Amino acid sequence: MTDTTTAPQSEQPGRIMSREMAEQPEVLRRILEAGAPKIRETARLVAAKKPRFVLLTARGTSDHAALYAKYLLEVRLGVPCGLSSMSTITAYGAKPDLRDVLVITVSQSGGSPDLVASTRAARDAGALTLSVTNNPDSPLAAVSEHHIDVLAGPEKALPATKTYTASLLALYLFVEGLHDGDVSATAALPELAAQLLDRQPEIRTLAARYRFAERMVITSRGYGLPTAKEAALKLMETSYIPALAYSGADLLHGPLAMVDNISPVIAVVPDGKGGEVLQPVLDRLRGRGADLVVVGPKGQVEQASAGFALPTDGVPEELQPILEIIPLHLLAYEVTIARGQDPDAPRALAKVTETR
Repeated sequence: MTDTTTAPQSEQPGRIMSREMAEQPEVLRRILEAGAPKIRETARLVAAKKPRFVLLTARGTSDHAALYAKYLLEVRLGVPCGLSSMSTITAYGAKPDLRDVLVITVSQSGGSPDLVASTRAARDAGALTLSVTNNPDSPLAAVSEHHIDVLAGPEKALPATKTYTASLLALYLFVEGLHDGDVSATAALPELAAQLLDRQPEIRTLAARYRFAERMVITSRGYGLPTAKEAALKLMETSYIPALAYSGADLLHGPLAMVDNISPVIAVVPDGKGGEVLQPVLDRLRGRGADLVVVGPKGQVEQASAGFALPTDGVPEELQPILEIIPLHLLAYEVTIARGQDPDAPRALAKVTETR
């Protein structure tokens, strides 16, 4: 195993993922300064078509960004949304009637064949298509009527970090642009992200709890659910710990039975309605003696076995996922390093996953 305290920087495990996580404040700032006007113009053009329904298409990390957009569209605009099943088109040849439907495809690379094929098919079926990628020259961008560039810059580590938070912010700006909403609260995000990254030593201490974990459960509700799913994916793909993500409501419908006093549970607690409806779940977890760690407001952290307090004062609940995931990406990184593995290069994975 490489000694990361003495090894040259070029040989340090996780150096690429670490560098890309550190770029997030600048990426968020770039979107707000250079990307926001174009995103708002795209939103204006889409809004003029008055879509009656939205379908969101994505895989992996981008699927969690799409789920975030689903919450935004349904809560902020009251627009019904669905997460599409691409295989109905790519494998089964279904030909749905998608007139007056907006299809949003989220992909970091924009290169996966099933995403390209399903977007092309959606457009042929009458849908208004929008792709959200980190590559404006990608095949996905080429087949979409509209495109949003998340401006994250090249991402070389296999675990996506900066492209995830960039996608969340881009999607937030797009949804707010659909109804000419106030986005002034986003101005604080780059600095708040930088503050969270500066607290990496806290995360390193927290990671010691999970060095020998055999499984983990991550739960949340509302806007926090995409964060829980994304955190579970990062832990699995970097440290290989089986990490199960559940809505708090779903956790009570059976999976709670597997939680005991040696089962690590991470609860992502939004500061708002999502946190309020998660409270009964937290009470049940404490009642079972779970090793409960809370990522959320300071008051919630103080009631848990351990936790990480988020700077959510004055941050609208719908923007908090952009901050919530940063300490959890750091946690996946630190757990992986503690287990003697390299988070830059998870086994059996490729940067562009070519599913069909």
